[in-house]
Amino acid sequence: MNETSPIAQAQHDPMASIRLPEFRNLMIGRFLFIMALRMMATLVGWWLYELTNDPLAMGLVGLAEAVPAISLALYSGHVIDLSDKRKLLIRGVSFYLCCAAILLFLSWAFSKGTTKVWVVSGIYIAIFFTGIIRSFTGPSFSAILAQIVPRQLLANATTWSQGTWLTASVTGHATAGFLIAAIHTTGTLIVICSLIAAGLFFIYSLLPKPPVARAGDKKTWESVQEGIRFVFQTKEILGALTLDLFAVLFGGAVAMVPVFAKDILKVGPIGFGWLNAAADIGAILIIVTLTFFPMKKAQGRKLFYAVGGFGICIIIFALSRAFWLSFIALLFSGVLDGISVVVRGTILQLKTPDDMRGRVLSVNSMFINSSNEIGQFESGVAARLMGTIPSVVFGGCMTLVVVIVTWYKARTLREMEY
Repeated sequence: MNETSPIAQAQHDPMASIRLPEFRNLMIGRFLFIMALRMMATLVGWWLYELTNDPLAMGLVGLAEAVPAISLALYSGHVIDLSDKRKLLIRGVSFYLCCAAILLFLSWAFSKGTTKVWVVSGIYIAIFFTGIIRSFTGPSFSAILAQIVPRQLLANATTWSQGTWLTASVTGHATAGFLIAAIHTTGTLIVICSLIAAGLFFIYSLLPKPPVARAGDKKTWESVQEGIRFVFQTKEILGALTLDLFAVLFGGAVAMVPVFAKDILKVGPIGFGWLNAAADIGAILIIVTLTFFPMKKAQGRKLFYAVGGFGICIIIFALSRAFWLSFIALLFSGVLDGISVVVRGTILQLKTPDDMRGRVLSVNSMFINSSNEIGQFESGVAARLMGTIPSVVFGGCMTLVVVIVTWYKARTLREMEY
């Protein structure tokens, strides 16, 4: 009997976790939610650049979201470990829907004659609140996996979860470009609100997920310190997070895609949407490949190769003057980033105890997810100081430097296999 069970055949059945109905509902809800978020990110970048014609304005969006996300990350991990993760997801997605509705109102108000300064200020305020919300929802989506699928299926479920995220991301990026061209800002925001509401419906169908940790065990700060200590004492996790943090921080060329699309490649909103989606398309291709043909050995070493190749792709993108070459460079950057995402995500799921998932994944969120927004801010400042093209070349070169330094400093990660 065991030989025919999904758990026993997990190593040979790439569809094992998808066969679980609750996991499917979570993935559908996550897909719709992330698709809406990525559409919103694409829309806000384009919208702000049209309003201000200033690359720094886009960088400030990243800062507005990263500041609350980083500030609350450690506390949110403590809350997640002591809370019903289903309820946290429902609240977070509901509040995000409210922020999207605020942006929809701002778009409508601007069409009625509201001044640019009020609209731009309102956008920053709404994005600030999405940063607060994301500090809870992001880790919750990952932490809830272990309460839905058996441990033997965690690696498979992690790959599917990352694939779902990336597929939603590319769909959101590309669709936003087309929708901006077809129905403009207000119409696109209506679609975004609808997608978030649909995602909320599927998340609501999940069963309650009571906390694994007990509320009376530790005080808040003691609990937070325990999560931080675990990350710093687990060298594989610390090395993977550090490598990805600095690579994303310096290699955030995607933040400058609106500038490249509009002023350098001159391809308009549709081309802009495809450039935004290129990295995610590459990531989806590799995620699908790794789902059916997972890496069997030397995963740590491959992580270093992938991040180094990512830096090279960013440099090529910066120097390109042809749309097709820029698209291909971003496509391959996504392939390499996808390898990094799978290796890092699997390390986190396999190395983290159940009662610490919220805290550890919140530290991961602080390291990785917020590094995108800080990287976006860094890109905007660097573009203002150095010029758009030199700043992106600089970021790619710094990514290579980080890989070389980490290669010699993080031997445990370099030699890791799972």
